[in-house]
Amino acid sequence: MKIIILGAGQVGSSLANNLASEANDITLVDTEPQRLQALQDRLDLRTVVGQASHPEVLLRAGAEDADMLIAVTNSDETNMVACQVAYSLFRTPTKIARVRALEYLVHPQLFGPDAIPVDVLISPEQLVTDYIHRLIEYPGALQVLNFAEGKVQLVAVKAYYGGPLVGQELQKLRQHMPGVDTRVAAIYRRNRPIIPEGTTVIEADDEVFFIAAKKDIRAVMSELRRQEKPARRVIIAGGGNIGKRLAAALENDYQVKLIDHNTARTKALSEELTRTIVLQGDAADGDLLLEENIEETDIFCALTNDDEANILSSMLAKRLGARKVMTLINRAAYVDLVESGEIDVAISPQQATIGSLLTHVRRGDVAAVHSLRRGAAEAIEAVAHGDKKSSKVVGRAIEDIKLPHGTTIGAIVRGSEVLIAHHNTTIEAEDHVILFVVDKKRIPEVERLFQVGVTFL
Repeated sequence: MKIIILGAGQVGSSLANNLASEANDITLVDTEPQRLQALQDRLDLRTVVGQASHPEVLLRAGAEDADMLIAVTNSDETNMVACQVAYSLFRTPTKIARVRALEYLVHPQLFGPDAIPVDVLISPEQLVTDYIHRLIEYPGALQVLNFAEGKVQLVAVKAYYGGPLVGQELQKLRQHMPGVDTRVAAIYRRNRPIIPEGTTVIEADDEVFFIAAKKDIRAVMSELRRQEKPARRVIIAGGGNIGKRLAAALENDYQVKLIDHNTARTKALSEELTRTIVLQGDAADGDLLLEENIEETDIFCALTNDDEANILSSMLAKRLGARKVMTLINRAAYVDLVESGEIDVAISPQQATIGSLLTHVRRGDVAAVHSLRRGAAEAIEAVAHGDKKSSKVVGRAIEDIKLPHGTTIGAIVRGSEVLIAHHNTTIEAEDHVILFVVDKKRIPEVERLFQVGVTFL
């Protein structure tokens, strides 16, 4: 696929990194030649220096025969104009734009074939907000990912000493929970993937990815780790787009305090938010945190634009008694460093955003993609089409499907019914099949499995 990516910032460069290794023809456009040169030295892609929305720059980037344009510059307006230019001059088939400002997003009629021709809108702030909200909803989870419009969830937890299933074989999961159907999709032990089988024994500190219907998630989590009390008190550091949205999403169900150093912003936030207590100050000020009863806080979320400030305030909050800390970190190199220390969950905006972008890049009918383990693995929701003659999966039991090495089918959604995948489960046409792919290099093989042969009409 021929793809033009506009903007070589955190999201653009992460996306290029993901796609360049998958036999795509990638062109990256940015105004910073040094940034482009560094990426070109490392990745197999073309680069063009210039203003992303200018017709001449898009022409040099190959817009005349591009399959897709992904506009992820730091400017909403540049992204929208670039999509308009690509549509008006080059008739680019698929146009994706990152739009951050709520002022645009609350008017969906602005976007479409008869308005600004954006086929897919990506709002990283909203994606990250929803991601954090799910983590708060499920205490103890490292990741919570939705499939089939929330009917099925893939959850990552760290197995703890004393969990009922720790030290037990996976096949005993059903004995422990006779009324609950679930499937362990993958296990990571000391950062190495283990393909789960019935005889696999779960060890303490394993990172376990399991899939289940949404209603069964809490029951499965309780088998792998100690039950944590539901969160009630939340402190948010940073009143930017993400901090404000998260406070608004939480304030009716939790006791929320928001700290920001900017006087004008805190005044505006106090007027916009109805139940949140808005405080002006430094979230890394220990005296302020103690005054606000940090030792009784269930979750501290550091969501400023400054990675170092987020890390410092999170470490301080944890040492002063916060039960759990979540930290927004833009630099990928920092994420692995901090999660091994006092910070419970490091949140990467790029990883949250890239999954929604990859959904539209994957070949075949793909309804959802989630990037996992810093992009090394993926969870995919693919739709099966065709019949037994034209499809490699339809009409076949899972045990008869030649899945790429390291790939597991976790669940199938058939209409409103959730079926946890077992070896004798048969896939039918129009099923939504949820797969976990440990090795991202196997993605093309998975895509080919779900592509319909020419005999299907």
